[in-house]
Amino acid sequence: MEWDWNFVWEIMPTLIQGVKITILATLLGSVLAAIVGLGIALARRSPNKALSRTVGFLAEFIRGTPLLVQLYFIFYVLPDIGILLPPLVAGVIGLGLHYGTYTAEVYRAGIDNVPRGQWEAAKACNLGARQTWTHIIIPQAIRPMIPALANYFIAMFKETPLLSAITVLELMNQAKSVANTYYRYIEPITLVGAFFLVISLFSVILLRWLERRYGKIER
Repeated sequence: MEWDWNFVWEIMPTLIQGVKITILATLLGSVLAAIVGLGIALARRSPNKALSRTVGFLAEFIRGTPLLVQLYFIFYVLPDIGILLPPLVAGVIGLGLHYGTYTAEVYRAGIDNVPRGQWEAAKACNLGARQTWTHIIIPQAIRPMIPALANYFIAMFKETPLLSAITVLELMNQAKSVANTYYRYIEPITLVGAFFLVISLFSVILLRWLERRYGKIER
């Protein structure tokens, strides 16, 4: 089968629409993962042992099961108990929860990296727990976390084709639809690979910049 440029230009608008959904799902999933990860990290440091252990168990359970299984559960199983979610919403929740358990470990490492003296200084200044976290600990912990969080962002982006399993019209699903309609696979599937490669390379360049800019911590 020969490469057909006319067919490429014909299907390009459909694939571009898929790229937009893919990027949107990645961005929303990353925001959710950042929030969920911070919540897990803080809960696991709670003096409440029941809360800490329960959250720890749930995090390990999510991290130990495949993302695809979690997506199927959210989209196909939850409706059986009355929770019906649109495909994109279900996909974002699945990505956010799954990667939130990984970003939680990044947060944990970042928090542990804050010198003990900072905690003692906050206590000496009579700062409450909320003030200590928001004004002292988290601002110092975030900086070294950025490169690792960016790595998970790239990994999440490359996992978005799994969303096609729950009917999200992201890039891979759009390409499969075009291929099955015209019975031509070489152009749409090759273009999918090209899109992912270009965006991933751009993300890697950005990651390298972040590592140079934020990778070293000033003491």
